[in-house]
Amino acid sequence: MPDSISLPKGTVVPDHVAMILDGNRRWARARGLEPWQGHYYGFKAVEKLADASRKLGVHTFTVWAFSTENWDRPQIEIDAIMNIFRRALKEKEKEFHRGRVALVHLGRKDRLPPDIRRELTRIESETAKYIGHNVFNLAVDYGGRDEIVRATQKIIDSGLKIIDDKTFESFLDTANQPYPNPDLFIRTSGEQRTSGLLPWQMVYSEFYFETEHLPDFTPEKLMEAILDYSRRRRRFGGNDTVEHFHFDPKVTAKLEIQWWRLRNIPEGIDFKDYAMKHIKEQFGLSTILALQAAGFLMEAVIEEKKSKFDKAAVTMKKFYELVRDELKLAFEPKIVAFLEVELDRELGGKESVEGTFEAEETAKRFYAEVYRISLFQAAKAAHLRVLAAVERNMAEAAHSTGSGSSRFAEEHWDKAEVYLQKFYSALKERVA
Repeated sequence: MPDSISLPKGTVVPDHVAMILDGNRRWARARGLEPWQGHYYGFKAVEKLADASRKLGVHTFTVWAFSTENWDRPQIEIDAIMNIFRRALKEKEKEFHRGRVALVHLGRKDRLPPDIRRELTRIESETAKYIGHNVFNLAVDYGGRDEIVRATQKIIDSGLKIIDDKTFESFLDTANQPYPNPDLFIRTSGEQRTSGLLPWQMVYSEFYFETEHLPDFTPEKLMEAILDYSRRRRRFGGNDTVEHFHFDPKVTAKLEIQWWRLRNIPEGIDFKDYAMKHIKEQFGLSTILALQAAGFLMEAVIEEKKSKFDKAAVTMKKFYELVRDELKLAFEPKIVAFLEVELDRELGGKESVEGTFEAEETAKRFYAEVYRISLFQAAKAAHLRVLAAVERNMAEAAHSTGSGSSRFAEEHWDKAEVYLQKFYSALKERVA
């Protein structure tokens, strides 16, 4: 894993990440390769991901490498996959001991080739002492229903008459693990289903679906998935313990639209003071801190107007450091500052939604990072924000060039305000 990969301070790292390794064959076919070659490159990707997960602070990493249904595939492909397992066990045994990683097999052993079954059992036994340090769960010949059926049969064979959740869990393949239940479930290749992976254990897992095939799922993408997980609020059926934002969408939108329309600032009010009122409403800062933040914001706006985006990002970093420290949020100011300046640059002068795809993607990342919500949850707000910015640009263009009429410009300002209100409402639905 490159040294440059690191998580921002305050990131909530999942204890257990589980992955379905999907897309190897599609990745191979797209490149004119044989399916087994895709599995090999998928194996190389998993090597990097397993190493990255430990360095990022994940305790348990689970990969589903072969399902109970995969026996129906062509024999030549099955043989190739089994050879990869043989190679992996041979090459990784020393690494398990060096990294103090417990290898745990999830699934059936009785149908595996004898030599693989023998080596898997031996390495499991010899690395079991590391279970408190790190766990690598390898799901081979695994099926979720099959696991539950096997657990039930074990309970029947044990003679137990009364069982509870804890008792049942002790008969599952993840028994005796410190973190048996995945916090984050990732599936590659654009598929959006669990296919039965750990059905008992994943009741409260957060899902993350990645469009890239497994061979292209890099440690950097794993980091993005963990950051997305970190932004989510996990309630487990109970109350939300996260401190909420209390802004009024209508008031905040009105302040921002007047900010945009500099000429509408009430007479006698200094621009910095006006910016302070907006920041105070949006973030709930005290008057003193809001005034200080407004100073940073004003400097950044001036630099952006001069197209000095690097300098603007430096100043915005100071702004977000103040906001983060006061609100005790977990975002990284440098990242947020870059995203906001990049968003402003991408939206600059855009008078149509066409060509705003990149801006909308940046907006999703920006609002997800600031307000600690997932990219999926940020999508609606990001889209509305882009629509508001386009209307603002059209109003400013009409006003500066004199094209059309003042009524034409006012129509765009009105639309911009409507979109801003919807934006803040959509945002508050996620953070309130």
